[in-house]
Amino acid sequence: MKFLDQAKIYLRSGDGGDGVVAFRREKYVEFGGPDGGNGGRGGNIIFKAVPNLNTLIDFRYTQHFRARKGGNGAGSDRTGAKADDVIINVPIGTQIFDESRETMLADLDADGKEILLCRGGDGGYGNAYYKTSTNRAPRRADKGWPGEERWVWLRLKLIADIGLVGLPNAGKSTLLSVSSRAKPKIADYPFTTLHPQLGVVRLSMTEEFIIADIPGLIEGASDGAGLGDRFLGHVERCAALIHLLDGTEKHLVKNYRLIRTELERYDATLADKPEIIVLNKCDALTPQQISAKKRALEKAAGTEIFLLSAVSHDGLEKLLRAAQDRVRSLKQS
Repeated sequence: MKFLDQAKIYLRSGDGGDGVVAFRREKYVEFGGPDGGNGGRGGNIIFKAVPNLNTLIDFRYTQHFRARKGGNGAGSDRTGAKADDVIINVPIGTQIFDESRETMLADLDADGKEILLCRGGDGGYGNAYYKTSTNRAPRRADKGWPGEERWVWLRLKLIADIGLVGLPNAGKSTLLSVSSRAKPKIADYPFTTLHPQLGVVRLSMTEEFIIADIPGLIEGASDGAGLGDRFLGHVERCAALIHLLDGTEKHLVKNYRLIRTELERYDATLADKPEIIVLNKCDALTPQQISAKKRALEKAAGTEIFLLSAVSHDGLEKLLRAAQDRVRSLKQS
């Protein structure tokens, strides 16, 4: 299944049904009077977050959603039928913006959360509604009220507990593959990951968390370089970040600061999230190199540095346990 995290769609709720002019006509009823019924309500457009979706790909092929018109009224004071609502299922984490993409209309961040975005038009009144003591035979009936229409943008932000960030080829996809059952593409060239990937990490029967891998960032990503910062929105909801660094790179501290700069340019709140810094590919380093690089990173970041070899799994359990503890503590606070 292809991944799509943005889509523009057209919505149109149903018009209300028309009221009618009718008069009662029965044998032996001398003064039947007006009995035209009201029109029915038009269908609403409702969005609902469901757990079995993780992409907006369906909206690439279906971009127009229209609800039906309400039924017209009829004689004998019969009200027209109410039109069915159109319920649009979207992945959990979907945000809905207006056409300008500046105003957020809804944030469907929980299973089952709903939003009525376009209300169906009310039905028009039949002539029975206008009957009064002085106007006993009205011949007035109203058309149904029109429904609402609008273009909206959908943007998906994946729901994950831990987000993986780092330069291309830092080993993020390898870490995701060895810590969960996810099967991301892995290769020895940059930008192997072209769209976000999710994996569920299970440490025990009762301990698990969701980890998200996004495409690697490079210098100038906030200005659109590489794949840009388009996918950073998928880690905005994460409780913490795992910042993965390639231990075989020469300019390790520079690379660390580069990613921190891109995070801050994208969103200061994202840069303020708790961060677990990991020195990866330690299997390709000597003990002396590991010690020197770890000291340099600790001095630059001012926090503990985790050592990892995602290929040999050395340090993997300690890292995942730290991530689980971080997620638990943040959820309890």
